[in-house]
Amino acid sequence: MDATVSEEQREIRRTVRDVLLKHCGSGDVRAAVLTPGGYDEELWRRLGRELGLAGLAVEERYGGAGYGPMELALACEETGRALCPSPLFATAALTTPLVAALGTRGQRERLLPRLASGELTGTLVLPSGTLPAALGLTDRAAAISRKGAGGNAADWSGGGRSGGVQARRTDDGWRLYGEAGQVLDGHSAGLLLVAAHTGGYAHGRTLLFLVRPEEARGVVRRRLTTLDETRPQARVQLRDVRAERLGEADDAVDEDAGGALAAMGGTVAAVLAAEAVGAADRVLERTVEYARVREQFGRPIGSFQAVGHRLADLHVAVQAARSAAYYAAWAAGAGQAATGAAVAGVALARALETARLVAGEAIQLHGGIGVTWDHDAQLYFKRATSDELLFGPVHGLRARAAAAAGLFDATDDREAVVL
Repeated sequence: MDATVSEEQREIRRTVRDVLLKHCGSGDVRAAVLTPGGYDEELWRRLGRELGLAGLAVEERYGGAGYGPMELALACEETGRALCPSPLFATAALTTPLVAALGTRGQRERLLPRLASGELTGTLVLPSGTLPAALGLTDRAAAISRKGAGGNAADWSGGGRSGGVQARRTDDGWRLYGEAGQVLDGHSAGLLLVAAHTGGYAHGRTLLFLVRPEEARGVVRRRLTTLDETRPQARVQLRDVRAERLGEADDAVDEDAGGALAAMGGTVAAVLAAEAVGAADRVLERTVEYARVREQFGRPIGSFQAVGHRLADLHVAVQAARSAAYYAAWAAGAGQAATGAAVAGVALARALETARLVAGEAIQLHGGIGVTWDHDAQLYFKRATSDELLFGPVHGLRARAAAAAGLFDATDDREAVVL
């Protein structure tokens, strides 16, 4: 095992950091979140097309760079440091891998080059539950489905006869109706990858469908007011929308949407963990800088032992979270699906917890200015709090990882209590 960062990977990180330092400062972030899309389109073109971040993990034959989860995680660590609002995570970590894994040859050739170049952005629309549940990181049923034990993914797809998004087949193809909330970048994405329930209650299954909002009638999208404006979310309503099934159109070929989602759970968790680590690292750097110049009783507050010990503890926590995130990205790239899922769940839990801890301490150590709108500490605190709500809970991630690692018997009734 070698999870160290190579010189080429360091260069990717340096390049992304240099661009973000020039074009994604505090003022740029605050201006970008107020735009209709919620991000700087010019910066996204620079990141997606010129730097190729959107296609880092896409095969070269489809216009990507042919790298893996580690490189994508390093790029997202830098966007996390800057709190850069962009479609990078939703497009590169959620949409593109599913198109590559489940799409037909024609769908891959049509969509992947545009996704890899950043020309087309995408997102995953989950009608019910949470992203970690759909990826098998917190939800017991989804994880069992991944093991092939007959689990049902209805909890996150909105299954049954009503609720979530329903799909029905007509003479002219598939039609979708229903709605989903808290869709990442759902108001601006050019491609919606919708998880919909079909087959009724007795023979229900979850399939993935492609929807182009600009071309399909009946799509209503509204941006939501969120705690963290740097990660935009939207409510998506589908009113008898024509859609294209992702994968084979023949009913005899049953692509397992739940299995595909769970298979990429380790990569998504590693990328999110790296992003959270980047945010925690940057807010800690700014807190240390403040402690060196802010004086009390004629001395910098950083010279006081109590403050120094708190900052040292935070530094150790950030480094530990970074090591866990890098190892999770390496495990995902090495093809260790079982180990990667367990490791990534722990890494994500550690990173989310660390980001919240560091952001909270930063508010405390900055004093009154830390809670003002003019200071950036409150932006990092909102990001940490929002991410823990969106991608947690932390105890659920750890419990699922313990079960996946075999610490609990899958047939033991006590597992339901733990989860």
